[in-house]
Amino acid sequence: MEWIDIGVNLSDAAFDKDRDSVLDRAWAANISQMVLTVTSIEGCSEVQALCAQSPERLFCTAGMHPHEARNWSNEQAKDLRLLAQADCVKAIGECGLDFNRDFSPRPQQIKALEDQLEIAAELGYPVFLHERDASKTLIDILKHWRDRLPAAVVHCFTADREALYRYLDLDLHIGITGWICDERRGTPIQALVAEVPSGRLMLETDAPWLLPRTLNPKPRNRRNEPAFITEVAQTVAHCRNETLEELADHTTATARAFFNLPIFCA
Repeated sequence: MEWIDIGVNLSDAAFDKDRDSVLDRAWAANISQMVLTVTSIEGCSEVQALCAQSPERLFCTAGMHPHEARNWSNEQAKDLRLLAQADCVKAIGECGLDFNRDFSPRPQQIKALEDQLEIAAELGYPVFLHERDASKTLIDILKHWRDRLPAAVVHCFTADREALYRYLDLDLHIGITGWICDERRGTPIQALVAEVPSGRLMLETDAPWLLPRTLNPKPRNRRNEPAFITEVAQTVAHCRNETLEELADHTTATARAFFNLPIFCA
C-alpha cells in the first residue's frame, strides 16, 4: 500500500528535535510523498528548504492562513507570487476563512482569501482551503472563482452534510484527518465520509495536531506525526466499507493527480 499525506506542518517547532526520524517513520509506514502546509508568507522559505532535502517526496503549498490574514497586504501578495514559482509548490494555501476563532477580522480574512484565489487562478494552481464555521461565506466566494481554478480541496473537513454537498456540487475535493477518529466530535464525519465519491477524497494527518484518539498506545508527547496516517485510514476504510488497499489506491491516485505529483519509485 502507498499513502500520500496531503497536510503536514513539518516546519512546526514540535518536530525540531527529531524531524529526520519523523520522516524515516513516515517512509516506513508506506507514505510515499507528503505535501507540507504553509500558513504564512514568512514561513514559505523554511518549508521550501525542507522540500529541497527530498525533492521527489516532499512538496508544499504557499499561502497565508486566515488566522494570519490581519497581516495581509499588497506586498505580501507580491511575495507570494514569487514564492509560488518554486518547483516544490503544488498549491496555494493554506488559505480560507475561520469564523470560529476569528483571530483576524472577517473582512481581512475575506480580502486575503480572494487575493490568494486570484493568484491561484493566474498561476494555474489548485487551492488548499481552511474553513471553520464559515462554509456559507466560503461557498458564496468560491462560486465566483471556481471556473477559474483547476481544483480546490477543503482541508480537514469538519462541517455538516449540507456543506459537504455544496462543496461537492462545486467539484471540490475533501481532506479527512484524525478528527474522524474522535468519538466525541468525529461521529458526524464518520457518517458522511462514505458519501464522498472516490476521486474526490484525500487523507491527511495535519501533524503535529489532531492525534487520532483511536491510536493505542499513544505517544507520551501526544504529538501527531505522518506515520499515523494509517490510523486515520483504518477508520475511513471502515466507514466507507472499503479495504485499506482500496482506500490507499484511490486516495493516493487522487492526491497525485490533484497536486500533480510525480510517481515516486523507492
